[in-house]
Parts: sequence; structure tokens; C-alpha cells
Amino acid sequence: MPVCGLLHHGDVGDFINVSFEFFPPRTEQMEKNLWQTVNRLSPLHPHFVSVTYGAGGSTRKYTMRTVARILKETELPVAAHLTCVNATCSEVDQVARSFAALGIRRFVALRGDPINTSGSIYNATPGGYANAVELVAGLKSINSDFDITVSAYPEKHPESLDFAMDIDLLRRKIDNGATRAITQAFFDNDLYERYMDKLYAAGIDIPVLPGILPIHSFRHISNFCNRNGTHIPDWLARRFEGLDNDPKTHALVSAVVAAEQVLDLVERGVKDFHFYTLNHADLSYAVCHLIGIRPKNDRNSSL
Repeated sequence: MPVCGLLHHGDVGDFINVSFEFFPPRTEQMEKNLWQTVNRLSPLHPHFVSVTYGAGGSTRKYTMRTVARILKETELPVAAHLTCVNATCSEVDQVARSFAALGIRRFVALRGDPINTSGSIYNATPGGYANAVELVAGLKSINSDFDITVSAYPEKHPESLDFAMDIDLLRRKIDNGATRAITQAFFDNDLYERYMDKLYAAGIDIPVLPGILPIHSFRHISNFCNRNGTHIPDWLARRFEGLDNDPKTHALVSAVVAAEQVLDLVERGVKDFHFYTLNHADLSYAVCHLIGIRPKNDRNSSL
């Protein structure tokens, strides 16, 4: 979508939903950054927010504390991430019950990545859930009313042999009680559309929210994408050429690129979006502003 297309979508925010992902802070400065982000984005009235859960439960106490504070100090609907890595079924179930005791009824259920270096082969923990399929079933056995979101991969999970295997895993998660999926971040909307066509052909029709990743650092995101197999189109790389040492222009370009991606997906019929904020509010806020998601008292002035 050309940049000028942004000028003709001032009312898009009236009929789409956004959600935001945060990660739990480990230091005082990180906590300050997180709460600046929460306070900045809360007035946009997201459909929900989620808090990640580190590899092997490494952020368990921080995740729990963050979720508790969001519940106490805001009116935001919160989903807690939960993984299978490095824990038995009973240990994972106890964590889920602890979240539930705080008032959590929404979960993002993920298998999780190996806790060693990138590229490690995943091995299920003895006595633990083998994958997210089993984790979803376990959560539902604790409370059938849990609202469970799972992951989806427009470019196929790196460990899946093919899309058929990937889609079968998603179907099994749905059969066990998942009602929504969020995709891994992607930058080529055609890949998402082709993926959705595959899901529809397979009879899968739950909401699959595109994972939108505003590019805070193209160099860092590029390295991350190379490791996990996410395609970066040539046109996107050209947008950021020469901006490594120009953060202000980089931020402006990032906001426009992400807004263009969202608006193009809106044109294709998508109405729900999940933003990976990386605990930085400004880019996500700017993108939302560009697509018409504003604090309620700003809505009239934006039309």
C-alpha cells in the first residue's frame, strides 16, 4: 500500500480491534519502561493485553507479579502466557491455578522454545506436556471456561515438516478447546493471506490475529528473523537502508511501514490485530494513531 493510502483511512479504528503483548520486567528500569508502556497504551482500550512467560518458566515470578499489577491498577483484560518447557504437568497446572487465583481466565498456551541456544532441538520434559495440544487440554481440564489462545505460523513453524503438519497441530489445539490464534510476526501480507486460505480449506475458521511487529531496530529484527525463518521482503529492507544511525527517521519509517501493513490487511478483510510491543509504547501508539485507534476523547477530533 502506498504511503498516501494512509490519508484515506481515518475511520478504520471504528471497526477493528487491537491487542498488545508485554514481557515481564527483570530490573527496576525495565519495570519503569513497562509501566510507561502500559499507561501509554491503556487509553486505546485494547481488546486484551498479554504477558509473556520466559523460556522454562524463567520469568514466572515476574510474569505473575506483572499480571497481578495490571489486574489491580488497570481495567485491561489480561491474558497470561504459559508454556510446557522444563516443567511437569503438575507444575504447569499449579502455575495455571495460581494465575486463576489472581482472576485470570485468559491464557496464551504455547509449547515454548528449547531453553538452550537458538536452533536447539525441543525435547519434552519427562512427565510434562509434550506440546501445546496437550497443554490446551490440560488447561481446559482445570477450568472449562478458560479462554485459550494459541500460536499460528504463516510461514510454517521451523520444526514442522510441511504446512499439513502445522495445520494439523493447530486443528488439534482447536479440538482441545482453543478459540483464537495469534500468528508469529510476519512482514509479507501475501504469505498471511495464503496461509488463511489453507486454513479455510482445512475447515479452520477461528480468528487468527496477525502478529504485528513494529520495527524498533531493523538490524536486530533482521537477525531475529534470519534465525527463525521469517521472510523480510526486499522492499522492506530498502525502506531502512542508511538509517542505523538515524533513530528519529527510523522510527518514522517504522510507524508508516506497520500502519501500511495493517491497513492493507484491513482491505483484505482482517479486523483484529495483535501488536508485539517489546515494551516500547511509542511505535505501537503511533501506528494505532495512523490507523484511527485513538483515546475515546480524541475520536471526534480525528474524523
